[in-house]
Amino acid sequence: MAVSCIHLVLLLCLVPATVASPRRNLRISPTDFAALDAVAPSPADASRPTTFFEVDRPLRPPPGSSGPCSTLLLSGSFAFTFTKPPATAAYSAPPCLAAAGGRASAISLAVLEWRATCQGVQYDRIFGVWLGGAELLRGSTAEPLQNGVVWSVSKDVTRYASLLAAGNSTLAVFVENRVDGGLTGVYYANVTLHLYFRRTPTRPPPAVSPADLIVPMSRGLPLNDGLWYKIQNATDVVSTSVTLPSNIYRAVVEVFVSFHGHDEFWWTNQPGADANGPFREVTVRVDGVLAGAAWPFPVIFTGGVNPLLWRPITGIGSFSLPTYDVELTPLLGKMLDGKAHEFGLAVTNAVDVWYVDANLHLWLDPGSTATAAGLVSYMAPELAATATSSRTTASRQISATGWVESSYGNITTNATQTFAFDNTNTGDTVNQTTVAHAGVAAMGRAGVLYYSARTHHSFPLLLDSGADQVTVTHGLEETTVAAGLWSSGPRYQSLRNTQRSSVVGGGASWGIRQTYRYEATDGCYSRNVTSSGYSIVSDQSSEACVKGPLR
Repeated sequence: MAVSCIHLVLLLCLVPATVASPRRNLRISPTDFAALDAVAPSPADASRPTTFFEVDRPLRPPPGSSGPCSTLLLSGSFAFTFTKPPATAAYSAPPCLAAAGGRASAISLAVLEWRATCQGVQYDRIFGVWLGGAELLRGSTAEPLQNGVVWSVSKDVTRYASLLAAGNSTLAVFVENRVDGGLTGVYYANVTLHLYFRRTPTRPPPAVSPADLIVPMSRGLPLNDGLWYKIQNATDVVSTSVTLPSNIYRAVVEVFVSFHGHDEFWWTNQPGADANGPFREVTVRVDGVLAGAAWPFPVIFTGGVNPLLWRPITGIGSFSLPTYDVELTPLLGKMLDGKAHEFGLAVTNAVDVWYVDANLHLWLDPGSTATAAGLVSYMAPELAATATSSRTTASRQISATGWVESSYGNITTNATQTFAFDNTNTGDTVNQTTVAHAGVAAMGRAGVLYYSARTHHSFPLLLDSGADQVTVTHGLEETTVAAGLWSSGPRYQSLRNTQRSSVVGGGASWGIRQTYRYEATDGCYSRNVTSSGYSIVSDQSSEACVKGPLR
Protein backbone atom coordinates (compact mmCIF):
# COMPACT_ATOMS: atom_id res chain seq x y z
CA MET A 1 0.00 0.00 0.00
CA ALA A 2 1.26 3.49 -0.79
CA VAL A 3 2.42 5.49 2.23
CA SER A 4 -0.26 7.88 3.44
CA CYS A 5 0.07 10.81 5.85
CA ILE A 6 -1.01 14.38 6.30
CA HIS A 7 1.17 15.67 3.50
CA LEU A 8 0.68 13.27 0.60
CA VAL A 9 -1.27 15.52 -1.71
CA LEU A 10 -0.49 17.27 -4.94
CA LEU A 11 3.19 18.07 -4.60
CA LEU A 12 4.75 14.83 -3.42
CA CYS A 13 2.59 12.41 -5.34
CA LEU A 14 0.65 12.52 -8.55
CA VAL A 15 -3.05 12.79 -7.86
CA PRO A 16 -5.39 11.59 -10.60
CA ALA A 17 -7.68 14.27 -11.98
CA THR A 18 -10.67 12.20 -10.85
CA VAL A 19 -9.51 12.46 -7.23
CA ALA A 20 -8.39 16.06 -6.77
CA SER A 21 -9.53 19.11 -8.63
CA PRO A 22 -6.67 20.84 -10.52
CA ARG A 23 -8.11 24.28 -9.70
CA ARG A 24 -7.10 24.24 -6.03
CA ASN A 25 -3.71 23.62 -4.46
CA LEU A 26 -4.07 23.40 -0.69
CA ARG A 27 -0.57 22.15 0.06
CA ILE A 28 2.81 23.83 -0.32
CA SER A 29 5.82 21.55 0.03
CA PRO A 30 8.13 22.47 2.94
CA THR A 31 11.06 23.05 0.58
CA ASP A 32 9.00 25.43 -1.57
CA PHE A 33 7.54 27.10 1.48
CA ALA A 34 11.00 27.56 3.01
CA ALA A 35 11.86 29.78 0.04
CA LEU A 36 8.69 31.80 0.52
CA ASP A 37 9.20 31.98 4.27
CA ALA A 38 12.72 33.34 3.75
CA VAL A 39 11.29 36.55 2.26
CA ALA A 40 8.29 36.79 4.61
CA PRO A 41 8.46 38.84 7.82
CA SER A 42 10.59 36.91 10.32
CA PRO A 43 9.89 36.14 13.98
CA ALA A 44 11.01 38.90 16.37
CA ASP A 45 13.85 36.70 17.64
CA ALA A 46 14.85 34.41 14.77
CA SER A 47 17.66 32.92 16.89
CA ARG A 48 15.17 31.14 19.15
CA PRO A 49 12.42 28.60 18.40
CA THR A 50 9.00 30.11 17.74
CA THR A 51 6.19 29.03 20.06
CA PHE A 52 3.03 27.83 18.30
CA PHE A 53 -0.18 27.33 20.27
CA GLU A 54 -3.79 26.29 19.91
CA VAL A 55 -6.22 28.43 21.90
CA ASP A 56 -7.89 26.39 24.62
CA ARG A 57 -8.99 26.87 28.21
CA PRO A 58 -6.65 25.99 31.09
CA LEU A 59 -7.43 22.75 32.89
CA ARG A 60 -8.22 23.34 36.57
CA PRO A 61 -8.72 20.54 39.14
CA PRO A 62 -11.90 20.63 41.25
CA PRO A 63 -11.66 22.66 44.46
CA GLY A 64 -10.01 20.76 47.28
CA SER A 65 -7.85 18.60 45.02
CA SER A 66 -4.25 17.78 45.82
CA GLY A 67 -1.45 17.64 43.28
CA PRO A 68 -0.26 17.66 40.67
CA CYS A 69 1.74 14.48 40.72
CA SER A 70 3.71 14.55 37.45
CA THR A 71 5.27 11.52 35.75
CA LEU A 72 7.31 11.57 32.54
CA LEU A 73 5.92 8.62 30.57
CA LEU A 74 8.09 8.79 27.45
CA SER A 75 10.78 10.96 25.89
CA GLY A 76 11.70 10.24 22.28
CA SER A 77 12.94 11.51 18.94
CA PHE A 78 11.05 10.82 15.72
CA ALA A 79 13.04 11.03 12.49
CA PHE A 80 12.35 8.44 9.77
CA THR A 81 9.48 6.53 11.36
CA PHE A 82 7.55 5.26 8.32
CA THR A 83 7.18 1.46 8.39
CA LYS A 84 8.79 1.37 11.83
CA PRO A 85 7.29 0.41 15.19
CA PRO A 86 5.90 3.04 17.55
CA ALA A 87 8.05 4.18 20.44
CA THR A 88 6.95 2.29 23.55
CA ALA A 89 7.45 2.48 27.29
CA ALA A 90 6.30 0.27 30.13
CA TYR A 91 3.49 1.85 32.12
CA SER A 92 2.44 1.24 35.69
CA ALA A 93 0.26 3.43 37.87
CA PRO A 94 2.37 6.20 39.45
CA PRO A 95 3.24 5.61 43.13
CA CYS A 96 1.38 8.76 44.10
CA LEU A 97 -1.85 7.12 42.94
CA ALA A 98 -1.27 4.22 45.33
CA ALA A 99 -0.62 6.76 48.07
CA ALA A 100 -3.99 8.34 47.29
CA GLY A 101 -5.79 5.02 47.64
CA GLY A 102 -4.96 3.39 44.32
CA ARG A 103 -8.48 3.55 42.95
CA ALA A 104 -9.53 5.27 39.75
CA SER A 105 -12.14 7.18 41.76
CA ALA A 106 -9.32 8.90 43.69
CA ILE A 107 -8.39 10.85 40.53
CA SER A 108 -10.13 14.23 40.34
CA LEU A 109 -8.30 15.34 37.17
CA ALA A 110 -5.83 13.65 34.84
CA VAL A 111 -3.95 15.69 32.24
CA LEU A 112 -1.82 14.24 29.46
CA GLU A 113 0.78 16.74 28.28
CA TRP A 114 2.55 16.51 24.93
CA ARG A 115 5.50 18.89 24.56
CA ALA A 116 7.61 18.87 21.40
CA THR A 117 10.18 20.72 19.31
CA CYS A 118 11.40 20.54 15.72
CA GLN A 119 13.84 22.49 13.58
CA GLY A 120 14.50 22.46 9.85
CA VAL A 121 12.42 21.60 6.79
CA GLN A 122 9.52 19.28 7.45
CA TYR A 123 5.82 18.68 6.92
CA ASP A 124 3.28 18.69 9.69
CA ARG A 125 2.77 15.09 10.76
CA ILE A 126 0.02 13.13 12.46
CA PHE A 127 0.78 11.55 15.82
CA GLY A 128 -1.04 9.37 18.34
CA VAL A 129 -0.63 8.23 21.94
CA TRP A 130 -2.09 4.90 23.12
CA LEU A 131 -2.20 3.22 26.53
CA GLY A 132 -2.93 -0.47 26.54
CA GLY A 133 -4.12 -0.12 22.95
CA ALA A 134 -6.65 2.62 23.80
CA GLU A 135 -5.96 5.92 22.08
CA LEU A 136 -5.63 8.85 24.47
CA LEU A 137 -4.51 11.69 22.16
CA ARG A 138 -4.29 12.35 18.44
CA GLY A 139 -2.81 15.53 17.04
CA SER A 140 -0.92 17.20 14.25
CA THR A 141 2.60 18.45 14.80
CA ALA A 142 3.54 22.06 14.11
CA GLU A 143 5.11 22.55 10.68
CA PRO A 144 8.59 23.78 11.65
CA LEU A 145 10.71 26.79 10.76
CA GLN A 146 14.44 26.91 10.14
CA ASN A 147 14.91 28.50 13.56
CA GLY A 148 12.70 25.80 15.10
CA VAL A 149 9.28 25.55 16.70
CA VAL A 150 8.07 24.47 20.10
CA TRP A 151 4.53 23.66 21.20
CA SER A 152 2.60 21.78 23.84
CA VAL A 153 -0.81 20.17 24.23
CA SER A 154 -2.62 19.47 27.50
CA LYS A 155 -5.61 17.14 27.24
CA ASP A 156 -8.05 16.17 29.97
CA VAL A 157 -7.82 12.35 30.13
CA THR A 158 -9.81 11.85 33.35
CA ARG A 159 -12.30 9.67 31.48
CA TYR A 160 -9.51 7.07 31.15
CA ALA A 161 -9.01 6.85 34.94
CA SER A 162 -9.59 3.08 35.00
CA LEU A 163 -6.76 2.62 32.49
CA LEU A 164 -4.44 4.97 34.39
CA ALA A 165 -5.09 3.12 37.66
CA ALA A 166 -4.80 -0.39 36.21
CA GLY A 167 -1.77 -2.62 36.47
CA ASN A 168 1.15 -2.90 34.09
CA SER A 169 0.53 -1.82 30.51
CA THR A 170 2.31 -0.36 27.47
CA LEU A 171 2.36 3.24 26.33
CA ALA A 172 2.82 3.62 22.56
CA VAL A 173 3.61 6.83 20.66
CA PHE A 174 3.74 7.08 16.89
CA VAL A 175 4.72 10.16 14.84
CA GLU A 176 4.37 9.54 11.13
CA ASN A 177 7.54 11.30 9.96
CA ARG A 178 10.25 10.90 7.37
CA VAL A 179 13.66 12.49 6.93
CA ASP A 180 14.91 12.31 3.35
CA GLY A 181 14.86 14.22 0.04
CA GLY A 182 15.41 17.63 1.62
CA LEU A 183 13.18 16.98 4.63
CA THR A 184 15.42 17.49 7.67
CA GLY A 185 13.09 18.08 10.61
CA VAL A 186 13.23 15.61 13.50
CA TYR A 187 10.49 15.80 16.11
CA TYR A 188 11.51 15.56 19.77
CA ALA A 189 8.67 14.94 22.20
CA ASN A 190 8.00 14.38 25.90
CA VAL A 191 4.77 12.80 27.13
CA THR A 192 3.92 13.57 30.76
CA LEU A 193 0.98 12.58 32.97
CA HIS A 194 -0.24 15.02 35.64
CA LEU A 195 -2.60 13.61 38.29
CA TYR A 196 -4.73 15.43 40.85
CA PHE A 197 -6.51 13.66 43.69
CA ARG A 198 -9.57 14.12 45.84
CA ARG A 199 -8.65 14.91 49.43
CA THR A 200 -11.82 13.23 50.67
CA PRO A 201 -12.70 9.89 49.03
CA THR A 202 -16.15 9.99 47.49
CA ARG A 203 -18.25 7.33 45.84
CA PRO A 204 -18.51 8.26 42.15
CA PRO A 205 -22.02 8.53 40.72
CA PRO A 206 -23.08 5.62 38.50
CA ALA A 207 -23.09 5.87 34.69
CA VAL A 208 -21.67 9.40 34.45
CA SER A 209 -18.32 8.95 36.22
CA PRO A 210 -15.36 7.54 34.21
CA ALA A 211 -16.08 4.07 32.86
CA ASP A 212 -15.04 0.98 34.86
CA LEU A 213 -13.52 -0.69 31.81
CA ILE A 214 -12.17 0.61 28.51
CA VAL A 215 -11.79 -1.82 25.63
CA PRO A 216 -9.57 -0.63 22.74
CA MET A 217 -10.89 -0.96 19.20
CA SER A 218 -7.55 -0.55 17.45
CA ARG A 219 -4.75 -2.58 15.95
CA GLY A 220 -2.58 -4.33 18.50
CA LEU A 221 1.16 -4.27 18.99
CA PRO A 222 3.58 -5.27 17.60
CA LEU A 223 3.25 -3.47 14.27
CA ASN A 224 5.22 -1.08 12.07
CA ASP A 225 2.77 1.80 12.08
CA GLY A 226 0.31 3.62 14.30
CA LEU A 227 -2.36 1.57 16.04
CA TRP A 228 -5.14 3.23 14.02
CA TYR A 229 -6.95 1.41 11.23
CA LYS A 230 -6.71 2.84 7.71
CA ILE A 231 -9.82 3.27 5.58
CA GLN A 232 -8.98 3.73 1.91
CA ASN A 233 -12.36 3.85 0.18
CA ALA A 234 -16.09 4.05 0.73
CA THR A 235 -16.50 0.26 0.96
CA ASP A 236 -13.83 -0.34 3.59
CA VAL A 237 -15.09 -1.54 6.97
CA VAL A 238 -12.63 -2.08 9.81
CA SER A 239 -13.80 -4.04 12.83
CA THR A 240 -12.82 -5.34 16.24
CA SER A 241 -14.28 -8.49 17.76
CA VAL A 242 -15.22 -8.02 21.42
CA THR A 243 -16.81 -10.33 23.99
CA LEU A 244 -18.43 -8.09 26.56
CA PRO A 245 -18.54 -8.67 30.31
CA SER A 246 -21.91 -9.96 31.50
CA ASN A 247 -22.64 -7.18 34.03
CA ILE A 248 -22.60 -4.06 31.83
CA TYR A 249 -25.28 -1.44 32.44
CA ARG A 250 -23.97 1.35 30.14
CA ALA A 251 -21.80 1.41 26.99
CA VAL A 252 -20.40 4.29 24.94
CA VAL A 253 -18.02 4.10 21.99
CA GLU A 254 -15.56 7.00 21.57
CA VAL A 255 -14.36 7.46 17.97
CA PHE A 256 -10.99 8.93 16.90
CA VAL A 257 -10.74 10.05 13.27
CA SER A 258 -8.36 12.00 11.04
CA PHE A 259 -8.16 12.44 7.26
CA HIS A 260 -5.10 12.46 5.06
CA GLY A 261 -3.77 11.95 1.56
CA HIS A 262 -6.37 12.52 -1.15
CA ASP A 263 -9.09 13.21 1.44
CA GLU A 264 -7.31 15.72 3.68
CA PHE A 265 -9.41 18.52 2.18
CA TRP A 266 -12.59 16.49 1.58
CA TRP A 267 -14.70 19.56 2.35
CA THR A 268 -13.38 21.38 -0.76
CA ASN A 269 -14.59 18.68 -3.19
CA GLN A 270 -17.13 19.79 -5.76
CA PRO A 271 -20.04 17.43 -6.38
CA GLY A 272 -19.59 15.67 -9.69
CA ALA A 273 -16.12 17.11 -10.30
CA ASP A 274 -14.20 15.54 -7.39
CA ALA A 275 -14.13 12.08 -5.92
CA ASN A 276 -17.37 11.35 -4.05
CA GLY A 277 -18.20 15.01 -3.37
CA PRO A 278 -17.64 16.91 -0.10
CA PHE A 279 -19.78 14.93 2.35
CA ARG A 280 -18.20 12.51 4.84
CA GLU A 281 -19.43 10.67 7.91
CA VAL A 282 -18.01 7.96 10.15
CA THR A 283 -20.49 5.18 10.90
CA VAL A 284 -20.41 2.85 13.90
CA ARG A 285 -21.92 -0.60 13.45
CA VAL A 286 -22.51 -3.50 15.81
CA ASP A 287 -22.72 -6.82 13.98
CA GLY A 288 -23.45 -4.86 10.82
CA VAL A 289 -26.30 -2.81 12.32
CA LEU A 290 -25.90 0.97 12.33
CA ALA A 291 -25.54 2.07 15.95
CA GLY A 292 -24.55 5.70 15.44
CA ALA A 293 -22.47 8.14 13.46
CA ALA A 294 -19.92 10.93 13.78
CA TRP A 295 -19.90 13.83 11.33
CA PRO A 296 -16.34 15.12 11.54
CA PHE A 297 -15.12 18.57 12.41
CA PRO A 298 -13.04 19.81 9.42
CA VAL A 299 -9.66 20.12 11.15
CA ILE A 300 -7.04 21.99 9.12
CA PHE A 301 -3.51 20.90 9.96
CA THR A 302 -0.69 23.41 10.43
CA GLY A 303 0.53 23.08 6.85
CA GLY A 304 -2.91 23.12 5.24
CA VAL A 305 -4.16 25.69 2.70
CA ASN A 306 -1.23 28.05 3.47
CA PRO A 307 1.05 27.44 6.50
CA LEU A 308 1.12 31.16 7.32
CA LEU A 309 -2.56 30.94 8.22
CA TRP A 310 -1.61 28.95 11.33
CA ARG A 311 1.51 30.79 12.56
CA PRO A 312 1.77 31.17 15.50
CA ILE A 313 -1.89 30.43 16.39
CA THR A 314 -2.82 27.05 14.96
CA GLY A 315 -6.18 25.90 13.65
CA ILE A 316 -9.00 24.76 15.92
CA GLY A 317 -8.48 21.12 16.86
CA SER A 318 -5.15 20.83 15.05
CA PHE A 319 -2.98 19.99 18.08
CA SER A 320 -5.65 17.88 19.79
CA LEU A 321 -8.21 16.45 17.40
CA PRO A 322 -11.77 16.10 18.72
CA THR A 323 -13.33 12.72 19.46
CA TYR A 324 -16.97 11.67 19.05
CA ASP A 325 -19.16 9.65 21.43
CA VAL A 326 -21.90 7.25 20.35
CA GLU A 327 -24.29 5.86 23.00
CA LEU A 328 -24.69 2.07 22.70
CA THR A 329 -26.68 1.37 25.89
CA PRO A 330 -30.05 0.83 24.14
CA LEU A 331 -28.45 -1.92 22.04
CA LEU A 332 -26.99 -3.92 24.94
CA GLY A 333 -29.78 -6.48 24.62
CA LYS A 334 -28.02 -8.06 21.64
CA MET A 335 -24.55 -7.94 23.19
CA LEU A 336 -24.89 -9.57 26.63
CA ASP A 337 -25.00 -13.17 25.41
CA GLY A 338 -21.38 -14.07 26.16
CA LYS A 339 -20.52 -14.25 22.46
CA ALA A 340 -18.06 -12.18 20.42
CA HIS A 341 -19.56 -9.23 18.56
CA GLU A 342 -18.14 -7.16 15.71
CA PHE A 343 -17.77 -3.43 16.23
CA GLY A 344 -17.20 -1.87 12.83
CA LEU A 345 -16.16 1.56 11.56
CA ALA A 346 -16.59 2.93 8.03
CA VAL A 347 -16.43 6.33 6.30
CA THR A 348 -19.17 7.30 3.85
CA ASN A 349 -17.74 8.46 0.49
CA ALA A 350 -14.18 7.96 1.75
CA VAL A 351 -11.14 8.42 -0.48
CA ASP A 352 -7.66 7.23 0.55
CA VAL A 353 -7.01 7.68 3.46
CA TRP A 354 -8.78 7.98 6.85
CA TYR A 355 -7.22 6.88 10.15
CA VAL A 356 -9.86 5.58 12.59
CA ASP A 357 -10.00 3.67 15.83
CA ALA A 358 -12.20 3.76 18.92
CA ASN A 359 -12.45 3.09 22.63
CA LEU A 360 -15.37 1.19 24.10
CA HIS A 361 -16.25 2.66 27.52
CA LEU A 362 -18.14 0.18 29.72
CA TRP A 363 -19.81 0.68 33.10
CA LEU A 364 -20.05 -2.51 35.20
CA ASP A 365 -22.73 -3.27 37.80
CA PRO A 366 -20.99 -3.64 41.18
CA GLY A 367 -24.03 -5.36 42.66
CA SER A 368 -24.37 -8.28 40.26
CA THR A 369 -22.42 -10.60 38.00
CA ALA A 370 -24.94 -10.39 35.17
CA THR A 371 -27.34 -7.78 33.89
CA ALA A 372 -30.24 -8.31 31.50
CA ALA A 373 -31.20 -6.02 28.63
CA GLY A 374 -33.64 -5.71 25.76
CA LEU A 375 -34.34 -3.46 22.78
CA VAL A 376 -37.61 -1.52 22.81
CA SER A 377 -37.36 0.46 19.56
CA TYR A 378 -34.85 1.31 16.86
CA MET A 379 -35.03 3.75 13.95
CA ALA A 380 -32.31 4.58 11.45
CA PRO A 381 -33.62 5.77 8.07
CA GLU A 382 -31.23 5.91 5.15
CA LEU A 383 -28.97 8.92 4.82
CA ALA A 384 -30.73 11.75 2.97
CA ALA A 385 -28.39 13.58 0.59
CA THR A 386 -28.75 15.87 -2.40
CA ALA A 387 -26.20 17.47 -4.72
CA THR A 388 -26.21 20.06 -7.48
CA SER A 389 -23.25 21.44 -9.41
CA SER A 390 -22.22 23.64 -6.46
CA ARG A 391 -24.20 22.60 -3.39
CA THR A 392 -24.37 19.43 -1.30
CA THR A 393 -26.75 18.81 1.60
CA ALA A 394 -27.25 15.80 3.84
CA SER A 395 -29.21 14.81 6.92
CA ARG A 396 -29.60 11.75 9.11
CA GLN A 397 -31.55 10.57 12.16
CA ILE A 398 -30.77 7.65 14.45
CA SER A 399 -32.80 6.69 17.51
CA ALA A 400 -32.85 3.66 19.81
CA THR A 401 -34.52 2.80 23.11
CA GLY A 402 -33.65 -0.14 25.32
CA TRP A 403 -33.86 -1.30 28.94
CA VAL A 404 -31.22 -2.70 31.28
CA GLU A 405 -32.01 -4.60 34.50
CA SER A 406 -29.21 -4.16 37.06
CA SER A 407 -28.82 -3.70 40.81
CA TYR A 408 -29.84 -0.08 40.18
CA GLY A 409 -33.22 -1.26 38.97
CA ASN A 410 -34.80 -1.44 35.54
CA ILE A 411 -33.66 1.62 33.60
CA THR A 412 -34.79 2.49 30.09
CA THR A 413 -32.38 4.54 27.98
CA ASN A 414 -33.27 6.49 24.88
CA ALA A 415 -30.46 7.74 22.63
CA THR A 416 -30.91 9.97 19.59
CA GLN A 417 -28.70 11.61 16.98
CA THR A 418 -29.71 14.11 14.32
CA PHE A 419 -27.36 15.64 11.76
CA ALA A 420 -27.49 18.29 9.04
CA PHE A 421 -24.81 19.23 6.51
CA ASP A 422 -24.66 22.04 3.95
CA ASN A 423 -21.73 22.72 1.63
CA THR A 424 -21.64 25.33 -1.14
CA ASN A 425 -18.61 25.47 -3.43
CA THR A 426 -18.33 28.20 -6.05
CA GLY A 427 -14.69 27.58 -6.93
CA ASP A 428 -13.03 30.43 -5.06
CA THR A 429 -15.28 30.06 -2.02
CA VAL A 430 -16.29 27.07 0.10
CA ASN A 431 -19.01 27.66 2.70
CA GLN A 432 -19.85 24.68 4.89
CA THR A 433 -21.80 24.06 8.09
CA THR A 434 -22.27 20.80 9.98
CA VAL A 435 -24.83 20.64 12.80
CA ALA A 436 -25.16 17.67 15.16
CA HIS A 437 -27.56 17.06 18.04
CA ALA A 438 -27.22 14.13 20.45
CA GLY A 439 -29.43 13.21 23.36
CA VAL A 440 -29.49 10.47 25.98
CA ALA A 441 -32.03 10.00 28.77
CA ALA A 442 -32.15 7.15 31.32
CA MET A 443 -35.45 6.71 33.17
CA GLY A 444 -36.56 4.37 35.96
CA ARG A 445 -39.88 2.59 36.14
CA ALA A 446 -41.35 5.20 38.44
CA GLY A 447 -40.43 7.98 36.01
CA VAL A 448 -37.27 8.84 37.90
CA LEU A 449 -34.69 10.55 35.71
CA TYR A 450 -31.32 9.02 36.53
CA TYR A 451 -29.30 10.97 33.98
CA SER A 452 -29.76 12.86 30.76
CA ALA A 453 -27.59 14.94 28.47
CA ARG A 454 -28.38 16.99 25.40
CA THR A 455 -25.48 18.14 23.25
CA HIS A 456 -25.45 20.52 20.30
CA HIS A 457 -22.50 20.96 17.94
CA SER A 458 -22.06 23.36 15.04
CA PHE A 459 -19.01 23.48 12.75
CA PRO A 460 -19.08 26.53 10.43
CA LEU A 461 -16.26 26.86 7.90
CA LEU A 462 -15.64 29.47 5.19
CA LEU A 463 -12.68 29.39 2.79
CA ASP A 464 -12.31 32.42 0.52
CA SER A 465 -9.36 32.11 -1.84
CA GLY A 466 -9.18 35.26 -3.90
CA ALA A 467 -6.42 36.34 -6.26
CA ASP A 468 -4.42 38.27 -3.65
CA GLN A 469 -5.83 37.05 -0.34
CA VAL A 470 -6.75 33.73 1.29
CA THR A 471 -9.06 33.82 4.31
CA VAL A 472 -10.30 30.94 6.47
CA THR A 473 -13.05 31.53 9.02
CA HIS A 474 -13.45 28.53 11.27
CA GLY A 475 -15.78 27.86 14.20
CA LEU A 476 -16.60 25.31 16.87
CA GLU A 477 -19.81 25.77 18.84
CA GLU A 478 -20.77 23.29 21.54
CA THR A 479 -23.48 23.27 24.19
CA THR A 480 -24.28 20.53 26.71
CA VAL A 481 -27.14 20.46 29.21
CA ALA A 482 -27.19 17.62 31.77
CA ALA A 483 -29.68 16.63 34.46
CA GLY A 484 -30.75 13.74 36.67
CA LEU A 485 -30.01 12.13 40.03
CA TRP A 486 -26.63 10.83 38.88
CA SER A 487 -25.46 13.93 37.06
CA SER A 488 -22.39 15.58 38.53
CA GLY A 489 -19.99 18.34 37.52
CA PRO A 490 -21.17 21.08 35.15
CA ARG A 491 -24.85 20.70 34.32
CA TYR A 492 -24.53 23.35 31.68
CA GLN A 493 -21.52 24.21 29.55
CA SER A 494 -21.15 26.21 26.37
CA LEU A 495 -18.20 26.86 24.09
CA ARG A 496 -17.96 29.42 21.29
CA ASN A 497 -14.62 29.27 19.52
CA THR A 498 -14.20 31.36 16.34
CA GLN A 499 -11.05 31.94 14.32
CA ARG A 500 -10.35 34.14 11.28
CA SER A 501 -6.99 33.75 9.50
CA SER A 502 -5.84 35.67 6.43
CA VAL A 503 -2.77 35.74 4.19
CA VAL A 504 -2.34 38.73 1.85
CA GLY A 505 -0.07 39.05 -1.17
CA GLY A 506 1.13 35.46 -1.08
CA GLY A 507 2.77 35.98 2.31
CA ALA A 508 3.64 39.67 2.42
CA SER A 509 1.47 39.87 5.53
CA TRP A 510 -0.82 37.63 7.51
CA GLY A 511 -2.84 37.73 10.70
CA ILE A 512 -5.12 35.68 12.95
CA ARG A 513 -7.95 36.76 15.22
CA GLN A 514 -9.53 34.28 17.61
CA THR A 515 -12.33 34.57 20.14
CA TYR A 516 -12.77 31.78 22.67
CA ARG A 517 -15.55 31.79 25.27
CA TYR A 518 -16.43 28.93 27.62
CA GLU A 519 -19.25 29.20 30.17
CA ALA A 520 -20.41 26.57 32.65
CA THR A 521 -22.22 26.23 35.96
CA ASP A 522 -18.88 25.71 37.75
CA GLY A 523 -16.70 28.30 36.03
CA CYS A 524 -15.86 30.05 32.82
CA TYR A 525 -13.00 31.27 30.65
CA SER A 526 -12.63 33.74 27.81
CA ARG A 527 -9.72 34.71 25.60
CA ASN A 528 -9.41 37.13 22.70
CA VAL A 529 -6.08 36.97 20.89
CA THR A 530 -4.81 38.62 17.69
CA SER A 531 -1.58 38.11 15.81
CA SER A 532 0.16 39.94 12.97
CA GLY A 533 2.87 37.94 11.32
CA TYR A 534 4.65 36.01 14.05
CA SER A 535 3.85 38.63 16.71
CA ILE A 536 0.99 38.58 19.20
CA VAL A 537 -0.39 42.11 19.12
CA SER A 538 -3.27 41.61 21.55
CA ASP A 539 -4.03 38.89 24.10
CA GLN A 540 -6.75 39.27 26.71
CA SER A 541 -8.03 36.43 28.89
CA SER A 542 -10.31 36.19 31.91
CA GLU A 543 -11.78 33.63 34.26
CA ALA A 544 -14.11 36.22 35.79
CA CYS A 545 -16.76 36.22 33.08
CA VAL A 546 -20.41 35.63 33.88
CA LYS A 547 -21.03 31.97 34.60
CA GLY A 548 -23.58 30.08 32.58
CA PRO A 549 -27.01 29.46 34.12
CA LEU A 550 -28.06 26.20 35.72
CA ARG A 551 -30.42 24.80 33.14
